[in-house]
Amino acid sequence: MKFVIPGGSGQVGTVLARAFAADGHDVTVISRAPRPAPWTVLEWDGRTIGPWTQALEGADAVINLAGYTVNCRYNPANRRRIMESRVDSTRAMGRAIRSASNPPRVWLQSSTATIYSHRYEAANDERSGQIGGQEKGVPETWRFSIEVASAWEQAVDQSETPGTRKIKLRSAMIMSPDQGGVFDTLLGLVRRGLGGRSGDGRQFVSWIHEQDFIRALYWLMERDDFEGIINLASPKPLPNADFMRDLRQAWGIGIGLPASAWMLEIGALFLRTETELILKSRRVRPGLLLEQGFEFQHPEWPGAARDLVKAWKSRR
Repeated sequence: MKFVIPGGSGQVGTVLARAFAADGHDVTVISRAPRPAPWTVLEWDGRTIGPWTQALEGADAVINLAGYTVNCRYNPANRRRIMESRVDSTRAMGRAIRSASNPPRVWLQSSTATIYSHRYEAANDERSGQIGGQEKGVPETWRFSIEVASAWEQAVDQSETPGTRKIKLRSAMIMSPDQGGVFDTLLGLVRRGLGGRSGDGRQFVSWIHEQDFIRALYWLMERDDFEGIINLASPKPLPNADFMRDLRQAWGIGIGLPASAWMLEIGALFLRTETELILKSRRVRPGLLLEQGFEFQHPEWPGAARDLVKAWKSRR
C-alpha cells in the first residue's frame, strides 16, 4: 500500500511511518522541516500547492497530521499559528486531492477528542457526545481549543473530494514509548516521584495504545463503507487519580506527590504550556469502533501501562 503522511515528522507521524514501513508499505512524509528518515520525505509550506502533490497520485491513504503544537502558551501569536497551521494545511490537502488525476482512496484527517465537553457523568461517543465550549466555569483557553477543532473539521467538510472518502479522527492521547511523547512525559513524572494525581484527580483521561491506534487506522482504510467522525480512544477512560496510580504501579513505585490546580498553573507558566492538557475531563467512548466489532488489544489502562513501561525500558 502507498501512504502519504502530511505533518508526519512529529511524534505521532513517526509512530505511523515506522509501523507502515515495517509492514512493507510505501511511505511518504510531507513536512515543513524535512529531515533524513528511512522513508521518503518531501517539503511543503503547509499552505500552497507544490511538487509534493505528485505523492498523492495513486495513494491508498492520506493521513493528515499537520498542525503547530498545542503544547504551548495560548498567547495571540501561538493561537494564530495553531489555528492557521491546521486550517490552511487541511484546505491545501483538499485542493491537492481534488486536482489529482488518480486521487487517494481515503483521507484520514487528524482532529482531537478535546472537541468534546468537559464532563464527568457520561462518556462522549460519536452520536451522543456533547461538543464543548459552553461549559460554565472553565477557562477561556479551553473554548479556544474547541474553536480550533471545529474549524479544523469544517475545513475537511468544505473540501470537495468526490473520489476520496473522508474520515475525521477524534483522537485521544496516543500512548507510545517514544522519547518526547505524552507517555514519556508522564512516566518521567512518576520516575521522579511526582506522579500523583493532578488537581482533584476526578477528571477523566482518555487514551489509546499506539498499537490500537495503528490497527484502527488500518481497519478504517479497509472499510470502504465508513466515513465521517470516528473516536480513536480506548473503551476504558478513567479518572486521573486512577490513571496515575496504575502508571506508578506499572513502574513499581507506590506513591507520587500530587499537584494541586494552582501548582499546575504555575508549572504550566514556567513550562510554557496550558493546564487544559492535564485538567480537562476527557471522557470519550469509541462507540463506532465497538459497534462495528473492532477488538482492542489494550482496552484497559493497567495492562497497557505495563506493556508501555516494558517497551520504554527495552528502548533505553
